[in-house]
Amino acid sequence: MVSAYILKLTTVLTLLFFIAFSLADGATANKKHYIVYMGHHSHPNSESVIRANHEILASVTGSIVGAQDAALHHYSKTFQGFSARLTPEQAQQLAESDSVVSVFESKTNRLSTTHSWDFLGLDSIPQYNQMPMDSKSNVIVGVIDTGVWPESESFNDKGLGPVPEKFKGECVTGENFTLANCNRKIIGSRFYVQGFEVEKGPLESFAPLPFFRSARDSDGHGSHTGSTIAGSVVPNASFFGMARGTARGGAPSTRLAIYKACWFNLCSDADVLSAMDDAIYDGVDILSLSLGPDPPQPTYFENAISIGAFHAFHRGILVSASAGNSGFPSTACNVAPWILTVAASTMDREFHSNVYLGNSRILKGSSLNPLKMERSYGLIAASAAALPEVTAKNASFCKNNTLNASLIKGKIVVCTFETFTDNRMDKSIVVRQGGGVGMILVDPFLKDVGFQFVIPGTLIGQEEAQELQEYMTTEKNPVAIISPTITFLKTKPAPEMAVFSSMGPNIITPDIIKPDVTGPGVNVLAAWSPVATAATAERSVNYNIISGTSMSCPHVSAVAAILKSYQPSWSPAAIMSAIMTTATVLDNSRSTIGRDPNGTPTTPFDYGSGHINPAAAIDPGLVYDFDSHDIINFLCSTGASPLQLKNLTGSLVYCQKSPTPSYNFNYPSIGVSKMNGRVSVRRTVTYYGKGSTVYVANVDYPAGVNVTVAPSKLKFTKTGEKMSFRVDFAAFKNSNGSFVFGALTWSNGIQKVRSPIGLNVISA
Repeated sequence: MVSAYILKLTTVLTLLFFIAFSLADGATANKKHYIVYMGHHSHPNSESVIRANHEILASVTGSIVGAQDAALHHYSKTFQGFSARLTPEQAQQLAESDSVVSVFESKTNRLSTTHSWDFLGLDSIPQYNQMPMDSKSNVIVGVIDTGVWPESESFNDKGLGPVPEKFKGECVTGENFTLANCNRKIIGSRFYVQGFEVEKGPLESFAPLPFFRSARDSDGHGSHTGSTIAGSVVPNASFFGMARGTARGGAPSTRLAIYKACWFNLCSDADVLSAMDDAIYDGVDILSLSLGPDPPQPTYFENAISIGAFHAFHRGILVSASAGNSGFPSTACNVAPWILTVAASTMDREFHSNVYLGNSRILKGSSLNPLKMERSYGLIAASAAALPEVTAKNASFCKNNTLNASLIKGKIVVCTFETFTDNRMDKSIVVRQGGGVGMILVDPFLKDVGFQFVIPGTLIGQEEAQELQEYMTTEKNPVAIISPTITFLKTKPAPEMAVFSSMGPNIITPDIIKPDVTGPGVNVLAAWSPVATAATAERSVNYNIISGTSMSCPHVSAVAAILKSYQPSWSPAAIMSAIMTTATVLDNSRSTIGRDPNGTPTTPFDYGSGHINPAAAIDPGLVYDFDSHDIINFLCSTGASPLQLKNLTGSLVYCQKSPTPSYNFNYPSIGVSKMNGRVSVRRTVTYYGKGSTVYVANVDYPAGVNVTVAPSKLKFTKTGEKMSFRVDFAAFKNSNGSFVFGALTWSNGIQKVRSPIGLNVISA
């Protein structure tokens, strides 16, 4: 009887436990990860901020203990806030609190070199070897990415002086990362995982993909971007012999502070914002973010990167960020005017992996293929090797469970792509699983982007595909060999805009032309994590070749670091201006930059002000400068409310009754998104040079618009002098809903200071 009673009691208790667990699980399921932003604070230290955060959070959780359990990140250094798991009702309650500026859900961002610095002409800078980029360089670049592989030769600290005294950061230890992994090159490291795990699940759930709970890079992306910025000089670097040369960053004496906020190609807003808060406090000079939200971008006022970047700008830190890899108009991200937004373009280097047909014809192909075929193999179109239940069209894409292994075994398979975002490597895995020995991928769009495959493989364009099809149709037993990759230098035309590079116009504030500039982002060689390569390409390497605006962004970050070392007193806006106004819109054949793969015409919505020119940026002559107050006035002119401005700045700001028109914001480019008849645009430039000089205006007229500059000459007598001018536009023809483009160039016979012009003429 006693045992029966115990059994009943146990059953009841178990039932109650499962009911309680289910209720708790239901409440948890209803919770989301929110960022609670509270703006500037006057607390004496981080501990008091955290206590205040817990008290505010306890108002909706019911207790301090509940608040401590719910909180994930505390933003306590350069601004106040926290991230926490909350129900929508709790989030709304906090949003109504007087001490809270804004509450928004944490979203996910995506991660968007031997020869590249030669192509950019870095060694042609007369001052480069004499400038302050020496062993005592104090410039610090914060890299928010996937971490770093500290053992890479690119991160050795040979010849560098002590860690700059201004740096307040830490070397945070963790899995396979000790204090010894920091040095005078990698002067700080932190990692952030709370937001990612709440939003995407525990890191362990991504097995068998490798990871380290530390700043150690298991992906490779962060090591690649960091070494592109400040990698030490490493001779004879290559990817299996391809792109062989001396690997180096653009600013090898610059110090790196590593902030690992990205895991498995994804970055939580909450983690990124925490990294930005730390980086600003730590004392970095430049922040480099090769990541961004999927289009369309959220408004500046509820976007973690925009908010963090505003605080960085306010503290004198330039933020350089990738424009994204969506490849279509109106998809550019990180478009706030206080962010230097970077597009991607090619350089004068190509990787050819050609196809030798049995009829002695050679088809030009491209890939990163170190594998050698010892003999010819038969060719088969994937569409002709479909499984019985699969259509020929679906089989042509070479996806899982579509190909008949008995038909492709021992053959080279010709595949096509279904969508722009197809994983090209996965196709080669499918072919290999079926017994195929090689793959030819017909890809007219990305044929110039170097892809890696698990078997000999190459990409060909439409013209080559037609010749291949004709050969396979007319020849009874068509055969071919795919050759290993050969590197070609000094190719023309270059640069070309990368087909994947996201384009403007800026969908949030279209008077600001975005992206700002373009830089090398196609087939860039840089340091890598050997763990990452082993997991993906099945070949462990220390240097890898990859493409994306993720690769172009660190090139621009490095140029910014050089300028900061040369002009330490310059504001972020001045550095932006120097990089933008000295950029070029011409390729190495002296034609206007086209768009890969067919050289189609481009506009500033592709490349912004143009392709970066480090040698010219060092000495720009004139600079368009602006500060945080100018940004506020600009946002007021776009109709921002006091509440929206508070969301961004953390302070209550009221706009003037008659704000300055948005097109008069002192940006280095000139945009008017709604032009009716006539408009006058005003700008102010600051002279940086020796002695007196005169700059003369020259205009490249937008179609259908007359342009007058007053005054047309600017006479300067000393460095630091400012002068203002007006640009009068008079339209005589509508632009039919699209922008027309031109440029204004100031020249003194030595420097050329160029600003692109973009006008949407609503009525003439």
